[in-house]
Amino acid sequence: MSMSVGGDKQGVMCDINTTPLIDVMLVLLVTIIMTLPVQTHAVKLDMPPPINTPPPDKVPKTIDIVIDFDDSIYWNGNQANLDQVEGYFHSEFAQVQSGEDQPEIHLRPDKRSHYDTAAKVLASAQRNHMEKIGFVNTTEFAQ
Repeated sequence: MSMSVGGDKQGVMCDINTTPLIDVMLVLLVTIIMTLPVQTHAVKLDMPPPINTPPPDKVPKTIDIVIDFDDSIYWNGNQANLDQVEGYFHSEFAQVQSGEDQPEIHLRPDKRSHYDTAAKVLASAQRNHMEKIGFVNTTEFAQ
């Protein structure tokens, strides 16, 4: 509520007291919120019918590359150096060009190995257009 204290007594006070209006508005807002039913929003989607095709029978070829703690590289269990790895990638890319599927490369670096070795192996794979590369068993690096 507003109140005029002293001051000039020349005119009529023209200010509206908004406090009761705000109180009424808040009461109405709370009442509306409480009385509205809880609405579940459902979105209807027209999905295409499922196609029952069996999963592919062919298991993708994988190449396991392990980089040991002393930066030695193992290609599918056989020790190799960077030049040999480059040659292996080159021969795999030649097989891909002849129509075979590209193999998946599973890179498993040891946490004590140098980053430089893993980077060189990845660069070699990139130079030979290998695209399916993944790091395997990297949970030990999370600590």
